[in-house]
Amino acid sequence: MIRDYRDLYLNDYVNLLASAFDYAMVDLNIDIDEFESIFLSSKYIRFIEILDPGVISGQSGVELVLNMLDDINYNYTYIEQRPKNGRTPEYWVGYALANYQFQTKKRFKDIFNKIHLVDIIRMYKVYHEMDITNFIDDFDKMLKNINTESKLKKFRENRGLSQSELARLANVNLRSIQLYEQKVNDIDKAQANTLYKISTVLGCSIDDLLENPEE
Repeated sequence: MIRDYRDLYLNDYVNLLASAFDYAMVDLNIDIDEFESIFLSSKYIRFIEILDPGVISGQSGVELVLNMLDDINYNYTYIEQRPKNGRTPEYWVGYALANYQFQTKKRFKDIFNKIHLVDIIRMYKVYHEMDITNFIDDFDKMLKNINTESKLKKFRENRGLSQSELARLANVNLRSIQLYEQKVNDIDKAQANTLYKISTVLGCSIDDLLENPEE
């Protein structure tokens, strides 16, 4: 039986992302939402998704993170990756996401449009001691059960803005934007000033952003 060439790179892929996530969020102490934005905007993400050998097997997790940061001129102070007592939750997130993306071939952009790193890391306590297939199966069900796109997301994407760009321009917390788009928080109950600032940036009315404006 001939193995799929992708199988040859699975261990390298998993180790790369696990080490990269651990280094970025633990050693460099980059905020989890900020690192998600850096990761998604990186030119390296496409090479990671297609298992390009030069990226997957040609560098360490530390090198990958530093290349991403240098690519966007991110201000950081280099430190070496510290040895840890066991795997950190951040390491597990990279490990779990690499396995999931490898199996499903979904784009990270499509994954994070529905569920964000900060939400996935909360799954660590339940899943980190289970076989990875449990996470892959349950995570896939979660993604499929996510509600339809929010109006906020549609307006934002139509304006060609990322979540972080909208948050910065509207002076609204990035996590709030993410939770409104996920419909975890009800945008209909947001403060009027928050809705005003977002609608001004997007060039729409406040009612355009509400999911149930008639109520």
